[in-house]
Amino acid sequence: MDFTKEQVLQALGNVEEPDLKKDLVTLNMIQDIHIDGNKLSFSVVLTTPACPLKALIENACRNAISHFISKDIEVTVNMTSQVTTQRNTGVPGVKNIIAVASGKGGVGKSTVSVNLALALSKTGAKVGLIDADIYGPSIPIMFGLEGVRPKATQDNGKTRIEPIEKYGIKLLSIGFFTDPNQPVPWRGPMVSTAVKQLFNDADWGELDYLVIDLPPGTGDIHITVTQSFPVTGAVIVTTPQNVALADAKKGIGMFMMPAINVPIMGVVENMAYFTPEELPNNKYYIFGQGGGKKLAQQLDVPFLGEIPLIKGISESGDAGRPIVLDDDGIMTTAFMEMARRVAQQVSICNAQKADNLNVVNN
Repeated sequence: MDFTKEQVLQALGNVEEPDLKKDLVTLNMIQDIHIDGNKLSFSVVLTTPACPLKALIENACRNAISHFISKDIEVTVNMTSQVTTQRNTGVPGVKNIIAVASGKGGVGKSTVSVNLALALSKTGAKVGLIDADIYGPSIPIMFGLEGVRPKATQDNGKTRIEPIEKYGIKLLSIGFFTDPNQPVPWRGPMVSTAVKQLFNDADWGELDYLVIDLPPGTGDIHITVTQSFPVTGAVIVTTPQNVALADAKKGIGMFMMPAINVPIMGVVENMAYFTPEELPNNKYYIFGQGGGKKLAQQLDVPFLGEIPLIKGISESGDAGRPIVLDDDGIMTTAFMEMARRVAQQVSICNAQKADNLNVVNN
């Protein structure tokens, strides 16, 4: 049978992107339409390689062609991706900056940051990670890079730092430049300058996501990062305990302040439950249950998932090989699902910003 490109676009105009609430044609997500007799091929360009709705969208496209044109068409759908960005992040080549924060220490924020970055990388994205916890950097240990020093080059008289690459991630930490056995007794201005250098003086290349592991609390570093660089959104890490939830609420409040105004991409509940290796189907809620989800509902922000507590999580961090790289059980599943939801929220934040700009311009 004969059919045209215009008919294909009209049919696919009935397929809505579930998160962005617009059809694929309006969003310019349909490309490379090719017709050969009764054979049709086209590409769907998703907003992230980590899209959790990939299979749903592909199936909807096939159904649209079958319903609106013909059931006899042989359809090939190429699912590709191009990570969106609606910000000049201030860091050349970096599309999105994701801040990972917590209201207090001890909730596993660095563990979440590291495994989030690696999980995003496993989906096919280009990812960098900055350890901005000046006083307690964890990245060198968690990546097995103690004592490693980044290389520096000269570019038109300016020093450029080469981030260290490991496990497919580009890394920088203040821990690469200081003695791990000595404290860092720096005042606020020195801290702010050091953090900016991790962004401005580094050659990050092309990145889809730059994950920032912020220190606990709501101090100088948070203000420096959010006011110096347009952050796409913030991920808040908490545990189910009431004391952690109270501090997490303060952290969310800081990002929502008019002077900072960073979108909250969601809440992650770490150490949600304990599962022993010998009883993988058992869950023991030793720190309480459902606190992170309730907090997200209370503040009307997305809930990004529960991360369980198992013995291997601390062992993998101490060994310098984060658990998401090797574990094929509940930990990797939890981190991969969380990463997909974070990528989903990045796309939503960028789409909302684009819509707001269109409203202002019109």
